[in-house]
Amino acid sequence: MSRPNLYYVLLKRLRVPLIALILIYAVSIVGFVLIPGRDNEGNVWMMSYFHAFYFVSYMASTIGFGEIPYAFTDAQRMWTTVTIYASVIGWLYSIGALLSVIQDPAVYRLRRESKFRNQVKLLREPFYLVCGYGDTGTRLVQALGQEGVRTVVLDKDENRINELEMRDTLGRPLGLTADASKPAVLEESGVLNIYCKGVIALTDSDQANLLIALSTELFKPHLRLIARAESPEFVNSIGSFGGNEVISPFEVFAERLEMLITRPSHYLLNEWLTGIPNQLLHDPVLPKTGAWVLIGYGRFGQAVYRRLYAAGIPVQVIDPKVGAEPLSEQNIIGLPASIRSLRLANIESAVGLIAATSDDATNLSVLMTARELNPKLFMVARQNQQDNNLIFERAHFHLTMNRGDVVAHHVFTLLRTPLTRDFLGLAQQQEKTWVDQLLSRIIAVTSDKLPYLWETKVTPRYSPALYGACAAGHSVPLKYVIAHPEQREQTLPIIPLLLKRVDTFLLVPDGETLLQAGDRILMCATYHAYEQMQWATQNQKALHYLLTGEEWVSSRLLRRLLPSN
Repeated sequence: MSRPNLYYVLLKRLRVPLIALILIYAVSIVGFVLIPGRDNEGNVWMMSYFHAFYFVSYMASTIGFGEIPYAFTDAQRMWTTVTIYASVIGWLYSIGALLSVIQDPAVYRLRRESKFRNQVKLLREPFYLVCGYGDTGTRLVQALGQEGVRTVVLDKDENRINELEMRDTLGRPLGLTADASKPAVLEESGVLNIYCKGVIALTDSDQANLLIALSTELFKPHLRLIARAESPEFVNSIGSFGGNEVISPFEVFAERLEMLITRPSHYLLNEWLTGIPNQLLHDPVLPKTGAWVLIGYGRFGQAVYRRLYAAGIPVQVIDPKVGAEPLSEQNIIGLPASIRSLRLANIESAVGLIAATSDDATNLSVLMTARELNPKLFMVARQNQQDNNLIFERAHFHLTMNRGDVVAHHVFTLLRTPLTRDFLGLAQQQEKTWVDQLLSRIIAVTSDKLPYLWETKVTPRYSPALYGACAAGHSVPLKYVIAHPEQREQTLPIIPLLLKRVDTFLLVPDGETLLQAGDRILMCATYHAYEQMQWATQNQKALHYLLTGEEWVSSRLLRRLLPSN
C-alpha cells in the first residue's frame, strides 16, 4: 500500500515558512558581509561569511552573545536592528505554521499510522490481529493481555482506539484507526508478519468480516482465522473456504440454552471449563420441564426456536412481525409484547420466558411484567447495549445473552486452550452418569472454584525435559508427569481431560498412558497445581526423579561409576 512519507508531507506543508526563514537569514548574512566595520585600531574591517553566519545564528535565536569580533559601527547596528525584527517575525510565522501542521487531523493521522507501522515491524513476539474493538474486542483484548498475549487492534472508530490507548491494558496492545476490511490495511497491520498467529474478525458488519476472511486466506492461506457472523448466509460463506472458525453468538447461546434445559449436567461441564478460573462455583438454578414463551422472532429468536423445537420443547412465540420461517399458527401470537399477549401465551403456566427482541427497554419491560404474573418463571434476557449492564445486573435474571460476552468468551477459549472445544465435543456424546462423575472429580480438585485449564505440549519449546525423555525412548507414564515433584508416590490434584496424538483423541486418559513426543494433553486443576507440574515438564532433574525415584547425578564420571558399585 503506497502511503505518503510523513517527512515529505511536513516539508511540503512547511515549504513557505522554511523559504521565508532561509531568505531572511541569507539577506541578513549578506548585509553584514557588505557593510564595513572597524577594528580596535580604527581600520576598516569586512566581516567574513563565517562570522556573519555565526552572529545571525545566535542573534536570530535571541541568545545574544554581543558584538563580535569588534564593536559594531552605527551602520552595522542599524542593520542588526532590521534583522532582529525580520528574524523574530520569520520565526513566529514558522512556529505558528509548524503548530498548525502538527495539529492538522490529516497529518496527525499520518503520524499515528507511521508510528503504528514501525511498531508492528519491530514486533518480535507472537501476536493476534484483532479487527474490531467494540464490546467483544474490548473483552477479548483484555483477557489475552492478562494471559501475556500481544494483540494488534484495528477499528474504524477513532474514539475506540483512543480508549484502547488510554486503558491500562496488560500486553501493550497496538491500535490503529482504519478499515480492517481493506486488504492494504491488513497488510500494514502485520498479517504477513511471521509472528502473527492469527486474525480475529469481530467487526459489527458480517460483510466486513467476510472480506477480512477472504483477504487473510489470500495473503496467508494457513493462517488461523476466527470470525464473528450473525447471518446464517455469512456464517456459511466464511466457513466455506480455508480452515476458518466462525462464531454466531445467537447460535452459540441458543445451543447453551437448549443444553441447560435438556442436559443440565453437560451444560455445567461446558460452563465450568469455559469460565474464568478461580471464580466461585454457584449452585445452578435449573428450569423445570414445560412450555416456554419467546418474545421476538428476529435472528436470535429464530435460532432459539429452532433449537428448542428440535429438542421437543413447546414454545409460544410473541411477535407482531413474524419472519419468513414457517411456524405453526398455534405457536404464534401476532401482537406486541404486553400483558394481554403474555396471558394469551399462558404465561401463568409457562416454566420460562425468553426476551429476545433487539430493544433493551422492551426486553426489560416484558420480563418485569411477566415476573409479576408468574414469579416462578425462569427468565432469559437479551442485552443489546453494554451501557445497560448495570440495569440487567440489578434485575437478577437467570440468564443474560450479551453478544459481546458470548463471542469473546468463545474466542478466548479457542485461543487459550484449543483442545477444550474437542473435549467438550466428545463429552457431549457421553452419558449423564459419566459427566456427573467428572463434575464431582473437578469439584474435588478445585475446592469449589472454577478450574484452571492448560495444554501440555510434548515439544522442545513447551516441555523440553518431557520431550527429551520421550524422544530418547524412555517410558514416560502420565501418572509420573502429574506426580508431586518432591514425593513421586503422591499425585497432584490434576485431571487429564484429553490426550491428542496426531489425529486421534483419548478421553480422560489414565495414569498408565505412555506419552510420546508431539502429544498434547488438556489438563484441569488449580493454578497452584499447574505451577507444581511444570517441574516435570521443564526440569530434567525433577523428571528423572519422578520416573526413576532416584536423584539426578550431575557428574558424568559419577553416573558411570555409581552403577558399578
